[in-house]
Formats: sequence, C-alpha cells, structure tokens
Amino acid sequence: MLLLSCPWCGSRPENEFRHGGEAHVTRPQDPASVSDTAWAEFLYGRTNPKGVYAERWRHIHGCGRFFNCVRDTVSDRIIATYKPGEARPA
Repeated sequence: MLLLSCPWCGSRPENEFRHGGEAHVTRPQDPASVSDTAWAEFLYGRTNPKGVYAERWRHIHGCGRFFNCVRDTVSDRIIATYKPGEARPA
C-alpha cells in the first residue's frame, strides 16, 4: 500500500485518496473557440511515461482537496506532494 502525504492532513494510506489524472493540464480559457482537434487533445491527450510523473490526487476521506504528487511509475515511490498552484519540485 502507498502512503501519500496530503499537504494539509499529512501522511495517510492510499485508500483515503482517488487518482485524478495527470497534473498541470490547463483547460482552454474559451472552450467554444477551440477547434475539435484541440479540444479532443485537451480531453484525451495525456502522457504515459515510464518513470517520474506528476499527477493529481484528491483526499476524499479527509479534507476533500486536490493536490499534486510526483511519483515514479516504475517503483511506485512517492517523490513529493505539493499544493495546486505551487511549482513542481525539482
């Protein structure tokens, strides 16, 4: 079992959280003015790297907030967690 560290609540087991997909994906400012191809890319285009990856998680059985997490997809090791709006740790 993974232990995730919520920036607000501290370290908790992974079953208190839900995965929210790739982090740092920006929604278009005016979706109506975006082409169908660009909108499809926003909705479905995600990286799927082998290695270090930034993703979003939500602490559903705690504070309910989203936060970002840097995780190694090979070893499943959590490298860092941080609040939305903060820069990704090096």
